[in-house]
Amino acid sequence: MRRRPLITLLSTAAMAMGALLASPLAQAQSDKPTLRVLVGFPPGGSADVIARLLAERLPAQLGGQAVVVENRPGAAGRIAIDALKNSGADGHTVVVMPSGPVVLFPHVFKKLNYDPVKDLAAVSLLANFQFCVVSGPKSGVKTVPEMVAKAKADPLGASYGSSGNGTVPHFLGLMIGEAAGFDFQHVPYQGGAPAMNALLGGQIGYTMDVVTEALEQHRAGKVRIIAVAGAHRSPLLPDVPTLREQGLAMDAAAWFAMYASSAAPAATVQRLASAVQVAMKDPALVARLGARGLEPVGSTPAQLASVQAADLAKWAKPVKASGFQAD
Repeated sequence: MRRRPLITLLSTAAMAMGALLASPLAQAQSDKPTLRVLVGFPPGGSADVIARLLAERLPAQLGGQAVVVENRPGAAGRIAIDALKNSGADGHTVVVMPSGPVVLFPHVFKKLNYDPVKDLAAVSLLANFQFCVVSGPKSGVKTVPEMVAKAKADPLGASYGSSGNGTVPHFLGLMIGEAAGFDFQHVPYQGGAPAMNALLGGQIGYTMDVVTEALEQHRAGKVRIIAVAGAHRSPLLPDVPTLREQGLAMDAAAWFAMYASSAAPAATVQRLASAVQVAMKDPALVARLGARGLEPVGSTPAQLASVQAADLAKWAKPVKASGFQAD
């Protein structure tokens, strides 16, 4: 008759001891604010995929801190940056975004709600990706020198399409024309797909596009990617030379990166950067991003700030020369 009370007593004591032992850990975990990763684009895009792959891996590097991804799509990423700017100074909100909003938009838009240098703190480069020059049936050229020679012989026939005014492809084409010494006529479309359709239909001779967007048509033999715009060849197209390899003294880098608010503590930013550098080396992450044509990087805050400054200066000239500005 005495055994049940004794067992109950021992069981209660064990649970109480377990609670006492577990409570400091639970308390420690609850004391860590959730890290919010903002993405200025819808789910499924490259920025979103990078953010979610990081969110799966960063807790292990941040002592168990929870990480959540929040999509804030709209205005080509500017809405998410505005949200970051207004997120406070604790450093527990970051944004994952492509390079355009911090190196191109300051030149393109008459007014931005943020200053990419004063309002944002560089955390880490995440991945590089490549733009390319695509030749269609109308032009029939196979190399950049052929394109340049044909454009100089027939200036009225030198036209290229892009995904729209004020985009990287828009100004990439202008940079190529400037570097090669001919007038490359820009034809804007409402997105990359309409531009590709116009190329296939012979309405334009070329397009500037992201490698992964043009790859399917290239492999099908319907168009030809004649150059990549980065400093080195794309892993997806090892046989396609860069612009620089084909005689044009230029390249146009494109990348994804993580930023915090400039009000975030420097120690918090450095802690995040160190965690990201480890996460970006994860083999499964590298494989997933590689399949999307992305080259994982990981960097220090200083390295990202240096790349940003160089690209911000690089895009100033073609944008100014175009006379284009958006409201």
